[in-house]
Amino acid sequence: MALHGWGANAHDLVSLAAFLHLPHYGMFFPNAPYEHPYSPTGRSWYDLEAEDYTGLPESRQQLLDWLQETSQTAQIPPSRIVLCGFSQGGAMTLDVGLALPCAALCSLSGYLHAPPQATPPLPPVFMAHGRLDRVVPIQQAQQARTLLTQLGVKLDYHEFNMAHEIQHPVIQALQQFLDREI
Repeated sequence: MALHGWGANAHDLVSLAAFLHLPHYGMFFPNAPYEHPYSPTGRSWYDLEAEDYTGLPESRQQLLDWLQETSQTAQIPPSRIVLCGFSQGGAMTLDVGLALPCAALCSLSGYLHAPPQATPPLPPVFMAHGRLDRVVPIQQAQQARTLLTQLGVKLDYHEFNMAHEIQHPVIQALQQFLDREI
């Protein structure tokens, strides 16, 4: 399941599926629940411009409900779900995924909203971030790395010479992580 970033929509990460070799996995691309304030087709998981991230608790619950419903409907146990997200979707992946018994979590240019509320057993986590990212500064990824390491998360962390984007070396590292972990 791949969660798009702020201002994008469910179609944003669809092309990622073509680059990943996951023959025994289906891909789901949900839309965030809120309209984006500056794009008629964009969505958001919460109000990124508000200090308190207005809408985050509601979005978190909706995503948890959707994951549980999808798991039951598609008869996919949570232990077979890989949750992936880019930017704001990467933050939601870490926020929600650490509370579930997922197979793995993948946060691309993501961050943590707050210290995570993790529920053991903790899934392995892949994180990739651009050193030249001006949207989500690299320091936020490094802080997330520190907190996740302190929690005892099995973390595969990468920094790349790129901006706020997903380049081919990220996809290669992500594929290696998935091959190893799922």
